[in-house]
Amino acid sequence: MTRRVHEVMTGNPVTVEKLTSLAEAARVMRDADIGDVLVVDDGRLHGILTDRDLVIRAVADNRDPAETTVQAVCTPAPVTVGPDDYVDQAADLMRRHALRRLPVQSEDGELVGVVTLGDLTVERDPGSTLAAISAAEPDT
Repeated sequence: MTRRVHEVMTGNPVTVEKLTSLAEAARVMRDADIGDVLVVDDGRLHGILTDRDLVIRAVADNRDPAETTVQAVCTPAPVTVGPDDYVDQAADLMRRHALRRLPVQSEDGELVGVVTLGDLTVERDPGSTLAAISAAEPDT
């Protein structure tokens, strides 16, 4: 039987408001040991900010991380998936849009999680190298 996204996703997504500085968002990511935060505006999904966005769209462009807000460099209106969608649907969305992460939203727009390429790999190919890396404890 094919599993649903809510069975493999990471719940309780970490969010920052769209006017949060890049420096603060980076600290949030560091402290939570994650590679992305969901950007919200009044509790509604506005975008997604990844560690790659910080490097490519901010540091490489000499933006001041204390003065630049996350909304200036995040990916706006990200592709999302529902918690009751099938894992195969999430994988297909990632493939078609070349994504590594998908915010998970309920029908009423509530953010309930994030599903990552690593989550799907652990589910679909648990013996793979990527699954082993994704399942490993973080370095300290």
